[in-house]
Amino acid sequence: MNEIEKNKSDVTQYQLVEFQNLIARLFQCCQDRMQYQSDRFRLPDAELRCLLFFEDERYLTPKTIASRMNVGKSRITKIISGLEDKKLIQRIKDPEDSRVYLISLTQTGKNKLKKIKLFHDEIHEKILLQVSQEQRVHLLTNLDLLKVCMEAGKEMME
Repeated sequence: MNEIEKNKSDVTQYQLVEFQNLIARLFQCCQDRMQYQSDRFRLPDAELRCLLFFEDERYLTPKTIASRMNVGKSRITKIISGLEDKKLIQRIKDPEDSRVYLISLTQTGKNKLKKIKLFHDEIHEKILLQVSQEQRVHLLTNLDLLKVCMEAGKEMME
């Protein structure tokens, strides 16, 4: 009997339902925040998420963005075009391979990204301030544990 089968008998129906409900509520909170930030920054969610990939990157290729967003080439083309129309990104030919375009933020894009990052920092700080310092340590530890468990669950689906 493997570890998962052994532990399965330890999960009560109440725990299972409560876990499912909490995950659903957390997911809904995240979706609500994403809708709020899309409205606040006047960007569709996909464009906003794409912009966030540039936080630690100077250049990205459309292929890299598509991979990170887990979308097809046609969808990425639309997202990039939308950001380009808003003057948030620019396409530059790769000096090493003229068939490849590099995507980078414009100054307007950099300014927008700073505002989005500031918003994220403020909202997450407000959330953390609702609990004591000691509770924060436990909260972060437990969230990390949840992430590890969910990643393991994702691997089981493959």
